[in-house]
Amino acid sequence: MIITPAQIEKRLIDLSTEIDQAHNDLEEAENEFSMATAQYELAMAKSRIKNSHTDMKMTATMREDQALIENEKLHTRVALAEAQVKASRANVNRLRTQVDITRSVSSSVKASLEL
Repeated sequence: MIITPAQIEKRLIDLSTEIDQAHNDLEEAENEFSMATAQYELAMAKSRIKNSHTDMKMTATMREDQALIENEKLHTRVALAEAQVKASRANVNRLRTQVDITRSVSSSVKASLEL
């Protein structure tokens, strides 16, 4: 298979578009993660305080567990948001690798054209 400079140029342009989208996706994922984490931490603090004023004596671990149970949906939201951030970062790294590979192929094609 012969690769032309025009094909390499097109691939780099396509990768540039993908990088822009990946950056936007990562930014959105990080914002969602930050918001979910903040809401979760506030809800957990409220639950721990609420549970510390009950008539029943609870250990710190029991209060923490109770708070987690009361905020399970927020906990899940944070976990999903964190997973999305990790996936977005992996995608950005994948695109960087593809750019490096395309540059290497470009150098190889230029060298073969000079022969």
